[in-house]
Amino acid sequence: MKNIPFALKLFIGLILSIAAFVLALSLGAADISLRDVWNALFSSHTNDDILVIRENRLPREIGAFFVGAALAVAGAIMQGLTRNPLADPGLLGLTAGANAALAAAMAFIPDANYIVIIIACFIGAAIGAGLVFGIGSLRLGGLSPVKVVLAGAAVSALLYAVSEAIGLSFKLSKQVSAWTAGGLVGVNWTQLQLIIPIILAGILLSLFLSHQLTLLSLSDEVAVGLGQKTFAIKALLFLVTILLAGASVALVGNMTFIGLMIPHIVRFFAGTDYRYILPLSFFAGGTFMLLADTAARTVNAPYETPLVAIVAALGLPFFLFIVHRGGRAYS
Repeated sequence: MKNIPFALKLFIGLILSIAAFVLALSLGAADISLRDVWNALFSSHTNDDILVIRENRLPREIGAFFVGAALAVAGAIMQGLTRNPLADPGLLGLTAGANAALAAAMAFIPDANYIVIIIACFIGAAIGAGLVFGIGSLRLGGLSPVKVVLAGAAVSALLYAVSEAIGLSFKLSKQVSAWTAGGLVGVNWTQLQLIIPIILAGILLSLFLSHQLTLLSLSDEVAVGLGQKTFAIKALLFLVTILLAGASVALVGNMTFIGLMIPHIVRFFAGTDYRYILPLSFFAGGTFMLLADTAARTVNAPYETPLVAIVAALGLPFFLFIVHRGGRAYS
């Protein structure tokens, strides 16, 4: 697999993403023909099925793709930056922090618009990550993968409790739960217009820093020896993960394990160079999220299975598999 040219891998990733996108538009509680999918995308014709695609499924699946891509790239960055194979925005407190901040914004700023919600998620993600790495560094021996994950579990539990407490205290439990439960119901074009540029900016910045990330993933000494300003690069990469994780929570709520699974699977095809891992993670994460959302809408149609449950059902065994292999999945 590693001998296949990178351009061909990228092309295959693009084709699989398009196929998953068309499949997601077509399948659901009401199956829609491929002709209507085509007409919805490329013509001005309209009927009931085409309206369903344009008003409901199209914004939902575009959101699914970009959230999956954002979480996968954020997970890859965190794994390279911390040299921790168990790193994931959901496991290391970023999404829990964003959830808590989102609940606080809804409680203390009742008239908050969506931009305020997004900013709150960024701040919360930064606080969550800061708490995890701060607590994980307290004891002698520095940050180890297991210590960081344990700190992430503890901080995430605390921050989810804070979210619940705010919801109960301000009688907002239903609204907070509906937003942070992890799903794509209700994603609309206005949200996408604000979130997608942020995700794309984060992705582009990560690609610009991908070579530096590869050096950091080896060791700080190697990066410094090659003239890298490690503090500035780490700060920029940390900012990228905050942008990607915060934007994802602002759109779909809590979503764990995507950032853990996808980079490990991509390494099987791409090796250990982050110039290849990050763009392939973009397509793989987006494709995975599209397929997961399609499964959530079809396995118990016309009822919808929680998307977060679908992802967790796949992610938890993968997490245990990586732990069993001592952090080596497919790398």
